[in-house]
Amino acid sequence: MTSVSSVNNASLTYAQILANAQKAAQTGPTATTTSSPSSAATSITLSAEAKAALASIERDFETVASDARTSLDKLLADQKLTTPLADGKLVADLSTVDRRELYAISTNAGQAFTADEQKAAQFELQNRFDAAMAGPTAVSRVTGTIGNLYEAALAYFDSMTPEEKASATYAEQRSALEDMKKKLVSDPATLPSADVDPVNQYLKRLAEGETGELRDIVSVASDARTTLDAQYKAGGTRANYKDFDSRSVAAVALNADGSFKAEEVRLAKSEMRSRAGAAVLSGLKNADASNPAAFAENIISLYGAMSTEERAAAGWTDKLYAAAVSSYATASKLGSMLGEATGSAMWGGSSTSESSGNPMSIFSYM
Repeated sequence: MTSVSSVNNASLTYAQILANAQKAAQTGPTATTTSSPSSAATSITLSAEAKAALASIERDFETVASDARTSLDKLLADQKLTTPLADGKLVADLSTVDRRELYAISTNAGQAFTADEQKAAQFELQNRFDAAMAGPTAVSRVTGTIGNLYEAALAYFDSMTPEEKASATYAEQRSALEDMKKKLVSDPATLPSADVDPVNQYLKRLAEGETGELRDIVSVASDARTTLDAQYKAGGTRANYKDFDSRSVAAVALNADGSFKAEEVRLAKSEMRSRAGAAVLSGLKNADASNPAAFAENIISLYGAMSTEERAAAGWTDKLYAAAVSSYATASKLGSMLGEATGSAMWGGSSTSESSGNPMSIFSYM
């Protein structure tokens, strides 16, 4: 899952809300500042996570490419693979690969990567973008607008690495995103048309059923089993899911093939409930107080960004989704009525006598 920053409160993705909640719960503030009366100097202590991120940025790209080669070799060996692709599809789990290293692989930095490895990295980068768009897309299906997709996409582009931002492709795609966002302000019913527009490309893949291609849950469970066994071999006495992504935790919690111990399953279920609860609480805190429908939108976004297995393990059913949609409709109606009564845009109304109907959603065409 991909962490995205600066996304509109009504279109936070599951990955973003969960990452923020986990970071707060596990590491606390990333920096602490102390000062003494006898000194004007300020001491800043970075968390291990912040230090790792800083070290990654400080590496020159030649070193990144070399590290990427080493990381990929180990990853393929651990997963008992000789190539990350099979029949043109991604079979290796690249979710833990550093973003800069992934970009180095995708661009064949240092001429150190095979064509299959480059393609696999490109698939993974595309999957990360699609994952960032899944939650906002779920919201758009309900609201009938796509402005939040562009806010999410621009936030994703803001999170890219320095090397990606220096590329001509980045400049061209970001310009297309900004242009479309401006058009939506003046005409919310505008539909994407630019071929270089990443959201337009995503929506086309979505219409063709080519997004959200997740690894088979059996393979995810197998990797989780291997990781847990390695923990025990290293001296661990109980399962530690801190570094597991949520789908891996869900695979253990569901235990579809019976390969996990009762204690491992119990702890995984507890971990999933804890993560889902933290995500909901973060979504509530991030909801715009001036928008009565904001919290419902965040729940819809969370639900849409979860895989089927994550929903099942967290106990998120279709009824919960239906309740969130119903809550959104009720809150939106309330906001509209308050806006009309007060003439305030704060509640969804307008200070002028003009009003426009809800624009036709692009999802009506899918």
